[in-house]
Amino acid sequence: MKFPSYALAAASLCLCTSFSYAEIDLPPHAQVDRALDEHILVLNAQARMQIEQSEQYKRDTGEYEFTLHGAAYRDRLLEGTTQNDYRDWEVAIERPLRLPNKVWIDSDIGTAALARGQHALGDARHEASRQLLRLWFAWQREQAQVMQWQAQLDILRQQASITEKRIKAGDAPRMELNQVNAAAAMSEVSMQQAKLRAALAADELKRQFAALPLPASPSLAEPQAITQPLSYWHDIMLDHNHEIGLAQAEADYQRGLADRASADRLPDPTLGLKYTSLLDRKQRIAGLYVSIPLGYSARSANADSAAAQARIAADQAQALQRKVEGDIFNAYTHAVSSYAIWQQAGTAAGALRHNADLVARAYSLGESSLETTLISRRQALEATLTETLARLDANESRYRLLLDAHQLWPNATEEHSPH
Repeated sequence: MKFPSYALAAASLCLCTSFSYAEIDLPPHAQVDRALDEHILVLNAQARMQIEQSEQYKRDTGEYEFTLHGAAYRDRLLEGTTQNDYRDWEVAIERPLRLPNKVWIDSDIGTAALARGQHALGDARHEASRQLLRLWFAWQREQAQVMQWQAQLDILRQQASITEKRIKAGDAPRMELNQVNAAAAMSEVSMQQAKLRAALAADELKRQFAALPLPASPSLAEPQAITQPLSYWHDIMLDHNHEIGLAQAEADYQRGLADRASADRLPDPTLGLKYTSLLDRKQRIAGLYVSIPLGYSARSANADSAAAQARIAADQAQALQRKVEGDIFNAYTHAVSSYAIWQQAGTAAGALRHNADLVARAYSLGESSLETTLISRRQALEATLTETLARLDANESRYRLLLDAHQLWPNATEEHSPH
């Protein structure tokens, strides 16, 4: 009797050997968009974007307002022996005026603030996408292990059936059946542990992305090699990196604040219109007045502080770019290496599965011991698990590379955001 091929058990995991470039192991793009739009990081970034838009409007219109002054008082005038009381009053309206260069600077600050909000929104969506990808593959890993252990359990149960037949035929001692049942029980324990981990991974994924339904079982796609060189990924990922864009926008914003503080060394004048009625309207005074603050030390200190803050923001942007360049190298190297590791793991797993099938057939013919059969099956299982995890690592690292290059799950917000 031929023992069922271990490769057929592995096929129950849907480990297909040829696929198109369709992302069959990822959720549909429409579901991903909906899940990302509802994530707390994206919602908070959208609220901050509204704040930045309000700040831009405030910068464009200016913070200065008209101030209305009014006063009424009683004037007592002694003329000889006669004392006359007069009701006097005055009213004035005034407003500070921004100097023209400050208007232009404020407009630039508002533009930088809006760009900062746009990049913050794109970065929040990107971070949420990374989190979704990580949780999605964490669930796939655990679910795939559940299915692997189930396949191993099915094989051991068939092994027990073969052993029972040999015992009835007098070709094997009864203790061998106990060995097979013990191995099956251990596989059952491992499968239950894998189910627990899969349930926890699914729960975390659902809590973070409630709008994303989970399929009944994962579909594990064939990994694809990274054909473009590192320079390709370096250029495109730097050009589309929201984190760098956010840091640069923050540097522009702080530089604008520094320019504004420097311009404030020359204070804005206040222009006012005043009307006064005296001596029961016998005397009337109308005119314009201008007031200018004379303080300089505090304004100079504010300008120096803002300039230092702008230098810090510029340095942080440069440091962040170097960090991102390192992240790009790590992501590229991981993707390329993971694909090579999967190929090696696949070769080893195929050889061990073939060997396990041969040993199982030999046992069914009475040409091999049960201990050798169980060991070969265990080695084949471990190799298959390693291949499956290597397959998932290769796919996840490739998708992470595509995600950072904005070639995975693009949306309208990212396509129209400044780079």
